[in-house]
Amino acid sequence: MAGIQHLARLLLFLISRQGLCVNIRKLLMSKADSIVDIIDAGIKAENLRQQAIANNIANLETPGYRRIDVKFEQLLAKCLASSEEFDLDEVEAQLFQPKQTPVKSNGNDVNLEDEVGRMIKNTLRHKAYIRLLSKKYKQIELAISLK
Repeated sequence: MAGIQHLARLLLFLISRQGLCVNIRKLLMSKADSIVDIIDAGIKAENLRQQAIANNIANLETPGYRRIDVKFEQLLAKCLASSEEFDLDEVEAQLFQPKQTPVKSNGNDVNLEDEVGRMIKNTLRHKAYIRLLSKKYKQIELAISLK
């Protein structure tokens, strides 16, 4: 259980960096395979976000292009905060167009510096998810070898 708590704290740190609140007890009481599924969903979300960022940068000078982003952490937090059994199908990352970004004279709202910053944060989150998954698999390996 201590290993799961450590993984949950790391996962919650990733989520809290987005300014979200999550029901820790619910995550800790979830099955080990649920944690692996959540981490897997996080990795997929970061992959999708990386593609969105690359697409935004590729369209830096395209007139009328509006940047896209990925919604994942908010969906995960909402799912974990609910009192019901959480369904990972609800946690699938979604593409969306943020409305608050300033638009340039050509109708484009992509800012290269902002996108590079998002790319760096995304890379760090992706690495953290990979570390979490690696630790979880090591725990599973250890449990199997002790039997």
